[in-house]
Amino acid sequence: MAGLGADYLAAIRSRVPGEGRFVDKLPLNVLYAGLINAALPGARMICLRRHPVDSCLAIFRQMFSTGFAYYDWTFGLETTARFYRAFDRRVAHWRETLPADRFIEIAYEDVVADQEGQTRVLLAWLDLAWDDAVLAFHENAAPVATPSAVQVRRPVYDSSVGRWKQYGDRLGPMIDILVAGGVVAKEG
Repeated sequence: MAGLGADYLAAIRSRVPGEGRFVDKLPLNVLYAGLINAALPGARMICLRRHPVDSCLAIFRQMFSTGFAYYDWTFGLETTARFYRAFDRRVAHWRETLPADRFIEIAYEDVVADQEGQTRVLLAWLDLAWDDAVLAFHENAAPVATPSAVQVRRPVYDSSVGRWKQYGDRLGPMIDILVAGGVVAKEG
């Protein structure tokens, strides 16, 4: 496992030189958190959780590459909900089995409501010093090559919190899958 971790770091350092920290935010990293912990025992893993229905809707609305079968689950609301149920079970497993100083969950809605407070909690958990610039992340000129590239160029905003509610009954089948899996409670 140590060799695997060293190979991964060497591959990253060939693209991101230096000794500083970096973020690997691949969406499917959650599947490999145990392997990541074993190969990179110093790695810290952050799971940013969002309301499950908002998450499923946002994933469905995002155009992921059709050239890779590992994103096929994003092309339908029901398949996205089934994947989310499995994701939720996986996160529960990591919450129970990984060391608390290596795996943390943060609620998206909490970050939106209290950006500075939640950022301070996260930086303390990461053993990083506070810098006022973290609140102006959207002004960072560093390249971003992810589906969230547009969002990281804007300050934190709340317009996507509860966005799913505007779709009403049209999300019914997806919500039913999440309810049946115990991920959300039936509303109303």
